[in-house]
Amino acid sequence: MADLITVDDPDDPRLRDYTGLTDVELRRRREPAEGLFIAEGEKVIRRARLAGYEMRSMLLSAKWVDVMRDVIDEVPAPVYAVSPELAEQVTGYHVHRGALASMQRKPLPASGELLGRTLGTVVRQPAARRVAVFEDIVDHANLGAAFRNAAALGVDAVFLTPGCADPLYRRSVKVSMGGVFQVPWTRFESWPKGVEALRSEGFTVAALCLSERAITLDELAARKDENLALVFGTEGIGLTPRTLAAVDEHVRIPMDAGVDSLNVAAASAVAFYATRPGAA
Repeated sequence: MADLITVDDPDDPRLRDYTGLTDVELRRRREPAEGLFIAEGEKVIRRARLAGYEMRSMLLSAKWVDVMRDVIDEVPAPVYAVSPELAEQVTGYHVHRGALASMQRKPLPASGELLGRTLGTVVRQPAARRVAVFEDIVDHANLGAAFRNAAALGVDAVFLTPGCADPLYRRSVKVSMGGVFQVPWTRFESWPKGVEALRSEGFTVAALCLSERAITLDELAARKDENLALVFGTEGIGLTPRTLAAVDEHVRIPMDAGVDSLNVAAASAVAFYATRPGAA
């Protein structure tokens, strides 16, 4: 059972994990270095725990104690009860959802492990058939939404390029509604070398882009590739020329009214739905 500790000093060092949550650059550097991330809201906290993340501590206002009582009783981590005003002083914003938890990160799996192809020296049947690759997406909300799409629409795994934003950043986790905990993910150490790694495992690597050589998403879906990797580019400039040269297919989403592109959250939802197993 966790200790319930009332705190009334915003400078209490025990609250350090929660300080300056609105300072994106500070948190972007600090959280991975210290091995933590922040889960906000009851549902997200519960989903993080179900995914096996260890809780370091929890910060909540008094009215949320009863709501989170079962979690408080189950975890050994300290639970800090604070006023809404003090929570705002510490975090830098009004905590609408009333509960925050500092969670311990887990080591990222190797790409082969994520694909389910090998376990030690024992070769297994492929576990992942349809995966997503997000290249250099820097907007945390877009990344969180894309992860939520991946979870909802049955994507087996997500790969991030080295320049992609942190999916465990608070905003990403919040927008994903815990989807970042429901889909296995990792980072490629090098990109677009990762294209060859996917291809060597039997994946067709398809880039969503605007290109003269692009086939339509409907055409791609009709092929029903056994193993498919869908690659999405960053906001604004899209995929890099090196990536476009490395992939197997260029794919476009047909659009009307002179619209030529969708943001990554919308495009990923459309592509994941169109290529889902069993789609007509």
